[in-house]
Formats: sequence, structure tokens, C-alpha cells
Amino acid sequence: MAPLTALSLTPFGSPSHIAAARIIPDRYVLHKRRRARIRWGACSVDDGPRRGSVRGAAVTLEEIRRDWTRLGEVEPLWAVCVDPTKRDGGWEDEAFLSSGAAEVDSSLRRLADLGWRVPASGRALDFGCGAGRLTHGLRAHFAETVGVDVSPSMVAEARRLLGDPPDVTLLLNESPRLPALESDSFDLVYCDLVLQHMPGDLARGYLAEFARVLRPGGALVVGVPVRERRTVKGLVFRYAPNALIRLAQRWILGYPAPMRMHTVATRALNGFLAGRGGTLLACDEYWAGDHWEHRRHFFRFDQGAG
Repeated sequence: MAPLTALSLTPFGSPSHIAAARIIPDRYVLHKRRRARIRWGACSVDDGPRRGSVRGAAVTLEEIRRDWTRLGEVEPLWAVCVDPTKRDGGWEDEAFLSSGAAEVDSSLRRLADLGWRVPASGRALDFGCGAGRLTHGLRAHFAETVGVDVSPSMVAEARRLLGDPPDVTLLLNESPRLPALESDSFDLVYCDLVLQHMPGDLARGYLAEFARVLRPGGALVVGVPVRERRTVKGLVFRYAPNALIRLAQRWILGYPAPMRMHTVATRALNGFLAGRGGTLLACDEYWAGDHWEHRRHFFRFDQGAG
């Protein structure tokens, strides 16, 4: 089996370059009978914020839209793949798109190893498509690919990079659901390094929508940070108030807009999707920076969720 590849994260958690991944065995087991509290970032699956939390109020979808619209206006490719050497238009379009193709190729090989293959006339959804990096990779394997993003400037950049091919549809979605997408209409939903930028309630809403739009037998790939590492920056993101992180990103690191980070525990992710027909096939750790532990989750949905 070819090794997985994944994006690395530079300080304050955004992707920068392709790196080899470390694979966790397929026989990864979730001990469902354990009664430990399931955590979703700073909150449990069904509880409010942790006692003593100083993180501040949860970010809204409108704030996320505003911030990523600003990022898409100023530095769209760098915002999707942050690399200090790529500031001020340093990404070349071909290299940017090629990195997405490499990631998608690797993930589909992994799914094939797990017994899932792209069906004939397959249809894929790239959620949080940004500038179309992964949409480009998916269209090489699927008859139709749909990219969805909350940022109009990112959707415009994706159109610039991809053109207007008949097999690609790019949609602006400013809703906490996916109302433009029909139920049971996709064979694959791909979402990598996206849910981390939103709080748990928004992420859960979109995950429920992924289950809804997947056809029976469809697959879901979700890459997220599952916990902060015990580095200075990792601990800052775990405990510092959101306002302080926002200030540091804007005025110390010079980001055009903040990029918030939330963790999603594997146990919480699996528990939520299992109730919607999902089966976790594998949970692979991949290196995506020194400050978070990232895992790419591969799910199969053998019956529709609605």
C-alpha cells in the first residue's frame, strides 16, 4: 500500500506542504462500552463549555464567512496552504493544484485498500473547497464533482483556477446546512482540514448533512485535528481566549484574517456518525504540523441517513 500523504501545518495551524503519514492499523477499535466523557474540542458532544473555560463565545458562521472572504480576497492560495515562503502570491497555480491531486490520489488508494472504490459515473462533494485545490484532485476520479464553500472570494478563486468545466460545479453556501444538495446524491464526501475552523455545533450540523447527501454505500473522508500537542503553540490554542489568538494572528503573524482552530475527538466523530449510518473503516494519523495530532477518518455509509 502506498503511504498516505497529508498537508503539514505551520504555526497557528494552517496547511503548508505534503508530508508522509504514519498509518494506524486497520483494526483500530473503538471501545463503545467505555463511559468516558466524549469531547468535541472544548465541549463534550452534548454538554456546554467546560467549567473554567476562558475561550470566550463560540464563533458564528457569519464570522467564519467574513474572515475567509477576507482571506480569499487577499491571499487565497496561501490561506488554503499556509507556507511562510508563499506569502504575497508565492504559490504557483500548478503546484497548488498538484498538491491537492496528490492528497486525493492517496486517500482514494487508502479507500481501495479498505474495500471501497469509485463507482462508475461517481459523484463527489468537496466540502470547504476553498480555491478548488481538492476539487481539482477529485475531478480526475469522478464523473461529477461539486465544490462548496462559505466564502464568495474563495469560490471566485476556484473558478479562476478550474475554469468552467462541465464536470465541476462550484456552489456558495452561507447556510449551516446544505439546502442546495439533494439527499442520497453523492458517492463520496471529502472534507479535510475544514471542520477545525468552526465550533462543534456547526461541525455537527454539517456532518449530519454529509450523512444525508451520501448514497447508500457511499464513503466519507474527514481529516481533523483530534487534540492539541503539548507544545507552546498547541497549549495556547487549547487555553488562550479566542480574542487573544485572533489578535496574535492579525498583528503579530500578519494574517489578513484569523484562522481559528478547534479539535474533534475521534470517539466523538465516530459516535455522532454511527448514529447516522456510518461505519468507521480506518483512522490514520498523518503529520500535519507539530502542534496538533491529526487523523484522517474513513467512513462507509451502507444505508442512507435521510
